[in-house]
Amino acid sequence: MKVAIIGGTGYGAIELIRLLNKHPYLEIGTVVSNSQAGTQFSEAYPHLLNIVDLSLETFDPSELSKNNEMVFLATPSGVSKDLVPQLLKNGIKCVDLSGDFRLRSTVEYESWYKHSPADENYLNQAVYGLSEIYAENIKNANLLSNPGCYPTAATLGLLPILKTSLADYKSIIIDAKSGVSGAGRGLSLTSHYGEINENIRAYKLGAHQHIPEIEQTLSDEAQTPITISFTTHLVPMTRGIMCTTYINLNENISTKEVHELYAEFYKNKPFVRVRPMGNLPSTKEVLGSNYCDIGLHVDPRTARLTIISVIDNLVKGAAGQAIQNANIMNGWDEQTGLSDIPMYP
Repeated sequence: MKVAIIGGTGYGAIELIRLLNKHPYLEIGTVVSNSQAGTQFSEAYPHLLNIVDLSLETFDPSELSKNNEMVFLATPSGVSKDLVPQLLKNGIKCVDLSGDFRLRSTVEYESWYKHSPADENYLNQAVYGLSEIYAENIKNANLLSNPGCYPTAATLGLLPILKTSLADYKSIIIDAKSGVSGAGRGLSLTSHYGEINENIRAYKLGAHQHIPEIEQTLSDEAQTPITISFTTHLVPMTRGIMCTTYINLNENISTKEVHELYAEFYKNKPFVRVRPMGNLPSTKEVLGSNYCDIGLHVDPRTARLTIISVIDNLVKGAAGQAIQNANIMNGWDEQTGLSDIPMYP
């Protein structure tokens, strides 16, 4: 099956290229970049010379439909909402890596993303692609909304405990840290070397656009409205996300009992690895892979559970999960093309 990538020169797109290059069933057909159309991909990314020799093209849904059966949209938020309707009308399945179809509420989207929302007809068609939770819905999707990077790490860390009566829903605090690639390839003062090197910066306090996405999924799964305290930090590394999440417990239970709960919840989910007790994950241990690793600790003094969840923001937080979802949409094993061992050191 040939697939197209739109937004071809961003970090999400280049990670799609890397992963799709060895996928047994998906072949890159077209790469769209309106800003660099007519140039070779290897001009934007010289490391692809003699590996991916494609000419970047402009967006033309009719031409895309002639050569591709599926499209990955690795565009900034506010762009894909206008492109997806044209693609669907031309019979192309869409996997959107932006935030345009993640929130069901148009009011919420406009408030948090500061863009006009997608047409509600298409919002209603979109399936939220948290692969480990919504696989049955994903199987029949024509429009797949790929989760954000922070929501993937935070939500996978929280769901097992929230599906029980053990959790105090009002006590959730998520302390999240991301490498600078999460800010994209565009230049900005905060991602400038002199600003990020030897520095940690908190940003978007109470205003991060991933807050309503996390709350929407947690509320759906807990079947009660949930609000969170969520603080993001930019740290001086290229890849990786760590979410340190705190939640109060309603009962006096041990780390061992919580660990057993998580192990059971994710026992058939190959990309979520619940670490042994006393073994806490770090971002480098999932680098370049589609894994989400989770570590757990219950403090008996405070009756509080601490959850450490780590992912590679460009893989499980973007391109890897997009391909995992494409596998599910096409009826293939979800691990197809995603069996990379994490890069270490």
